[in-house]
Amino acid sequence: MAAKSLVLIVLLFVSFSSRSKAATVKSGVESACELAPDRSFCEWSLKQDPRSSGAGPNDMSQIAIKRSIAEALKLRSLILSESRRSSMDAKQNQAVQDCSFLYGLTLDHLTDGLSQLTGAGSSNLQRNKAVDIQSYLSAALTNQVTCLDGLEEANVNLRSFSFTDHISNSSRSVSNCLALVRKFWIGSANSQQTSVHNRRLLSNGRQAHRVNDGFLSQYGSVDNGFPSWLSRAKRRLLLQTAGGVNLTGNVVTVAQNGSGNYSTITDAINAAQNKSSNITVIYVRAGVYQEYVSVPSNKYNIMLVGDGKDVTVITGNRSVGNGSTTFNSATLATVGKGFIAMDLTIENTAGAVNHQAVALRVGADLSVFYRCSFKGYQDTLYTYSLRQFYRECDVYGTVDFIFGNAAVVLQECTLLARRPMGGQQNLFTAQGRTDPNQNTGTSIHNCNVTAAADLVPVITSFPTYLGRPWKEYSRTVYMQSYLDSLIQPAGWLPWSGTFALSTLYYGEYQNQGPGANTSARVTWSGYHIMSNSDAQNFTVATFISGDAWLPATPVPYTAGLL
Repeated sequence: MAAKSLVLIVLLFVSFSSRSKAATVKSGVESACELAPDRSFCEWSLKQDPRSSGAGPNDMSQIAIKRSIAEALKLRSLILSESRRSSMDAKQNQAVQDCSFLYGLTLDHLTDGLSQLTGAGSSNLQRNKAVDIQSYLSAALTNQVTCLDGLEEANVNLRSFSFTDHISNSSRSVSNCLALVRKFWIGSANSQQTSVHNRRLLSNGRQAHRVNDGFLSQYGSVDNGFPSWLSRAKRRLLLQTAGGVNLTGNVVTVAQNGSGNYSTITDAINAAQNKSSNITVIYVRAGVYQEYVSVPSNKYNIMLVGDGKDVTVITGNRSVGNGSTTFNSATLATVGKGFIAMDLTIENTAGAVNHQAVALRVGADLSVFYRCSFKGYQDTLYTYSLRQFYRECDVYGTVDFIFGNAAVVLQECTLLARRPMGGQQNLFTAQGRTDPNQNTGTSIHNCNVTAAADLVPVITSFPTYLGRPWKEYSRTVYMQSYLDSLIQPAGWLPWSGTFALSTLYYGEYQNQGPGANTSARVTWSGYHIMSNSDAQNFTVATFISGDAWLPATPVPYTAGLL
């Protein structure tokens, strides 16, 4: 009898242990998916791979990313087959081609994210690598949303395409990856990349730089350590701003009169070494360059230097009104990481009547624009994806003229609303964050937000707002900026009804000027009068990890708040 009782106890113990182990495995997957927008899909997706049972953070993240890569490969193949259809018009065909290009980028971003996990411990991952992964995944998801938006913009009958159903699954797979990375290594959605380092600042608030003795010493033909083509003013600029900068490599000149190495910017970019670890400087002499410039993903560290705003001008006029997609309307589009542009103007002259017409589209990680001017009307500056910084730039436009889904800081810039078409309203921003785990958003810090000369005489006829939510988790902040009287008392405008009003994050912090009064601002739950700690999350050092990469550029910046 005692023996039977002992056997029964052992069997009960084994059964209980098995159930407990299964529950533990289940709770592990459920815990990993806690931050996923679609938790049930996240759990189902992970459980399709038996290795997820008992997997650690690193292995589980790799499983999720590899699944996303498989989905993206399948989709790209389907898109390529659909692109051969003869029934599409030119714009629809371009939208499908955009999708093919975007899924190529998505595969690059997912592969980059996976490579950061390779070699790391089962649960240990350096925070900077985790932030890189989050940035790559954020961009991968943006690509997929952009593909779908472009198809809809081109009036493609989505039901007739075999791949459109797969886009949803592919997007949700990347969303799962974002949820896991934030759960395991990042933390709170508004607790961003890194803490602000205690770095010495100049009296004017700029980041202090130390001039590197070797700076420019191998920079082509030199005169007292500088390229012979650099003016005295530019030499002073580089001396003031360069610190630890590696600018060795090729220096070429573009001049329309044939006096340079190339007569077009495109030729100079195409001739640059692929995936170079050194900066390739392309000096673009004064002139108006009527060309569409593309910096592809295999052209790293390209630096365009002009002779000044409105002196070196790159111009185009593609637009949605003239048959282009928004994505393809850009006069200059850059994807190659480490892109820098200084002292030039990029414009789209299609005009307000042609609606979406992009001057500059940026999907280049760790890109910088200094003392540039961007001119257009609707959709002027497309801060498309990844990490970007703009300093002392001018941006002109009307409707949604700073838009996209990058992690971007505009600092000491002048934002100018122009005269729109009759019946339109001016909107400075339309941020496109689609997932709460993306580390994206638009931070406008110490800028001047005002009216362009053509709007001033009719300023009361065209209401002007700080922005509106293009996507569900739109995130935009204005900090320590001057807001002129053109800003409506409500400050912000809905996109459509109550869409995104509870999920967006819009913030204002210590702004000045007649448009900065917040007493009559919108009362949406997603709108915030920010505290100091809130604002710290959107500084250069914290939001885009600027201290880690901006010192390697000849551009000044303020790391924290003023």
